[in-house]
Amino acid sequence: MKCSKCKKQMRYAKAMDFNGYKISGWKCLCGEAYYEPEEAQRILLLNKLKKEAIKAKLGRIKSNLILRLPIDVEHALGLEQGEEVLISVEQNAIKVVPA
Repeated sequence: MKCSKCKKQMRYAKAMDFNGYKISGWKCLCGEAYYEPEEAQRILLLNKLKKEAIKAKLGRIKSNLILRLPIDVEHALGLEQGEEVLISVEQNAIKVVPA
């Protein structure tokens, strides 16, 4: 990939800083940087979700209580149907994280 600023060849780099996270992208010696669009979009969505309360609904399938998460949470955390998550109870609250 060529830099749009100086027209030199850019180098692919892993673990570039982007809003407090490490993601892949391209970096030029002139300082110009381009980030992987999917990774950058996921980080931006994650930061947006951190700033607001998220409503989710509880449902029931047979004897199991299920937690239905909004699609934005699914995309921000990279969750997929059937994937396992870890649930911990912390003082009258639950915390759900990808396993």
